Amino acid sequence: MDISLKPIIKANYEAVCDLDVAESQQDFVACNMWSLVEAQFNEGYVTRAIYQAGNVVGFFMWVKETPSKISIWRFMVDEKFQKQGIGRFALELALAEIKTDTAIREIEICYNPNNPVAKDFYASFGFSEVGMDEDDEDMLAVIHVSP
Repeated sequence: MDISLKPIIKANYEAVCDLDVAESQQDFVACNMWSLVEAQFNEGYVTRAIYQAGNVVGFFMWVKETPSKISIWRFMVDEKFQKQGIGRFALELALAEIKTDTAIREIEICYNPNNPVAKDFYASFGFSEVGMDEDDEDMLAVIHVSP
């Protein structure tokens, strides 16, 4: 599968902003444009466009919360490209990139507990649920990275 992650730059930011999920998923995913603004003005935010065969099909954003912890804040695949295995392959790439930082010991992700697909999907990568987040809105799941 021809999937890659590339930095968000002037040449691709509009394509990232144009991505969207199905209407039934709107409550589970933040706006990509807002995420790009957040990343532009905050330290430690990393954004990646998900490419398939040269086309922007999805988006990631993760944040270095502490020297040893990364939180994946945004992850989406455009509705036209879902159910093709792109998200699974892209998450593998993102986790591999995150783990290149040898100081990272914990990778976390939050998701809406009413999202029926999220729990099993993230568990298949080794994420273990640890409870609700501090706002008691999203489920928090974590991967512990060995040194």
